[in-house]
Amino acid sequence: MQEITTVALDAMGGDNAPQEIVLGAVKATNERRDLKVLLVGDEAAIKNSLSSHSYKENQIEIVPASEVIETSEAPVNAIRKKKDSSIVVGMKLVKEKKADAFVSAGSSGAILVGGQVIIGRIKGVERAPMAPLIPTDKGISLLVDSGANVDARASHLVQFAKMGSIYIEHVIGKKNPKVALVNVGAEEEKGNALVKETFPLLKAEKDINFVGSVEARDIPYGEVDVVVAEGFAGNIIIKMYEGVGGVLFKKIKDSLLSNLRSKIGALLIKPALKGMMKSFDATEYGGAPLLGLNALVVKTHGNAKSKEIRNTLIQCITFKEQKISDKIRESIVKED
Repeated sequence: MQEITTVALDAMGGDNAPQEIVLGAVKATNERRDLKVLLVGDEAAIKNSLSSHSYKENQIEIVPASEVIETSEAPVNAIRKKKDSSIVVGMKLVKEKKADAFVSAGSSGAILVGGQVIIGRIKGVERAPMAPLIPTDKGISLLVDSGANVDARASHLVQFAKMGSIYIEHVIGKKNPKVALVNVGAEEEKGNALVKETFPLLKAEKDINFVGSVEARDIPYGEVDVVVAEGFAGNIIIKMYEGVGGVLFKKIKDSLLSNLRSKIGALLIKPALKGMMKSFDATEYGGAPLLGLNALVVKTHGNAKSKEIRNTLIQCITFKEQKISDKIRESIVKED
């Protein structure tokens, strides 16, 4: 009998909820028989969105939640006070083992707080980092941490490296992934106090393939598979990455549509250009998991549309099949 992965999906989180969130669930369940989605949120709104789609009723279920945590709310207070919010209800489904994973495009702060308070960290994990996949010239790399922990210690970064290495090897399939520490230069003696303290600790780790430092400009070339940073630097990297990508694609489009000759040329290169743009589309790779929790929590972009939701839900299946939380737990126990 085929094992089913059940995902609690926050239907009310993000700029395009619930329509695009619901559509993503429909696309994923229509494609995968081994997936069940619990749509958490306003029952009437979810039913209205579902009414315009054809879907498998045994694979989609509505779980009512009367409240929504807004991005402007203080995360700790919101998690504490809004017990019937789609984020809290969804995470409780995971805690109670009624779901294997929780996915949301909602408030990042509330997801981070809820993940650690409701679901909890694996024993021995000091901090849970956010780890998005980022497109590179050679495919994809994992950035860990992208903003969950803006202040970190050296021991946190060592755990980030180990958890990131486990994730990209078993979910993405990159064997013996190259791990590097974000720095202002390639030399070991460079960096701030945190980097200088962390470098020798990573160098001494036997369970990871640590290759030294990586400068921000080299990340897009894909020379390393796991990019390790504390959340402050990591968030700057991911935001700059997204911004430059958006501007670059806009400039290309504007240039190709600037005159008749370029428009004719655009028609000729359209298939190749479409493939290139797809490979650099972050939504192709799903959301960013919070690593080191007792179960999977994934944060998608706030403006996520159905494609990103669909990809994230399918990503959850692989996470469960590869027993990533168990592998991280084993790694941390060995560390202790």
